[in-house]
Amino acid sequence: MSLLQDVGIQGTSGHPWFGGYRMAPAAPAHTIREMLTTGIRETGWPHQPLLPAAPIALPRASYAELFRVTAALLDLVRRTALESAPTTEGRLAAYMMPLSEHQLFVADQFTEERYADCVTRPDIVIGPDGPQFLEFNVSGALGGSVETHCRLEVWRGLYADDRGRVPFAYQDPFAVRTAMFRDLCDELGVAPRVALLGSARDQGGFTRYFDLQTDYFNSHGLTARFFEPEDLHEAWDCPSHLRYPLGLRDFTIPDWAELGIDTAPVRTALDNGCLLVGTQTSTFLSSKLTMGMLSEGRPWMSAAERALVDRYLPWTRVLSHRWTNRGDRKVDLVRFAVDNRESLVLKAGIGMSGKQVVIGREAAQADWEAAVITAAGTGTSVVQEFVAPRTCRLAMIADGADEPHDVDVAPVFGPLLFGGRPAGLFSRFFGDGTAGIVSVMGTHCSDNSVVAV
Repeated sequence: MSLLQDVGIQGTSGHPWFGGYRMAPAAPAHTIREMLTTGIRETGWPHQPLLPAAPIALPRASYAELFRVTAALLDLVRRTALESAPTTEGRLAAYMMPLSEHQLFVADQFTEERYADCVTRPDIVIGPDGPQFLEFNVSGALGGSVETHCRLEVWRGLYADDRGRVPFAYQDPFAVRTAMFRDLCDELGVAPRVALLGSARDQGGFTRYFDLQTDYFNSHGLTARFFEPEDLHEAWDCPSHLRYPLGLRDFTIPDWAELGIDTAPVRTALDNGCLLVGTQTSTFLSSKLTMGMLSEGRPWMSAAERALVDRYLPWTRVLSHRWTNRGDRKVDLVRFAVDNRESLVLKAGIGMSGKQVVIGREAAQADWEAAVITAAGTGTSVVQEFVAPRTCRLAMIADGADEPHDVDVAPVFGPLLFGGRPAGLFSRFFGDGTAGIVSVMGTHCSDNSVVAV
């Protein structure tokens, strides 16, 4: 039996962008489930009753398109955020950032800006016209790196021949991130010593999520150590040859606030020369307000950049009481948003795991109108055109099942970029084929890694 099976385009919900084929399972269902579950164990990843039986396989051209466009759009996202104001203080005011985000900036603004976008993962769905970028996640703490690495380890083990070759192409996030840190150490002129800052309290009490990463670093030319915030002083308050001058900021301020974790040790480490990437300026790049500004167009954009944005970003606007363009006409934005509930999504500028998102077609009209009017009064949310996602076929394994079964899933793709380099393709979807806000932590969807064939 061929490992690559032609399944065609699945009716009106499918799309030729997916290629019309799928990878066949390479082992019995119970073996695959056991390997996937063991690989991701003790990393804070929740149990998934529906797991993939094979990686999602894309044509090479489709796979490459996601990374190529991500890099191009990230440059525009960065420029849009940085030109919103000339200083950090000005940007905090322009974005009306909550006070919790007014911390952990380094003193040198060039350094802040230079290392803000080291780690990036947009969220992309395949709509009727192809890929659509719904948001950009720019943060050292974004999900997908460990998960994609662990899933790829399983697929490599299952599909490799006796010479270790696999019938698909991919990038390993750990390998690309290691190369990024080597380059950053060279650029900064510091020793190749990397601190991984996070907390086991954010991972169900286990350290394996961090141990996997530091073990890889340490076996590939870097000296790495995981630090809880309470131990972070040991990264800088020590003899110079033992210092960690560079690190990965694998936490978010809101998550630590919920857990009652103090960020003061981070502030002290930054003040003592420990640079943690991505820097706090990444919060401006991640804000949905930046997507709204970019979608509306910036004066400095070329015709080619404008065309790229129109092609890959759904119509998005910062919501306030004003007029804007919708196609070739001017509209009162709040009135337009209220009247077009079924074709729009309301998103807060800052949010995670699908929180602070209202899908208009899933809300009652009165609730939608109230949410829109409230959001317009603050100016910290966007409305975005709803994209009806297209599907591809994937073999899935249910808890207790003896055999995989096929499902037409609508994946949200997350191409990882580390230091501008493609670093693997993460995906999330509802394993039963349903639709909605897709989030592993928020709505308990399934996940997978994606390969090129």
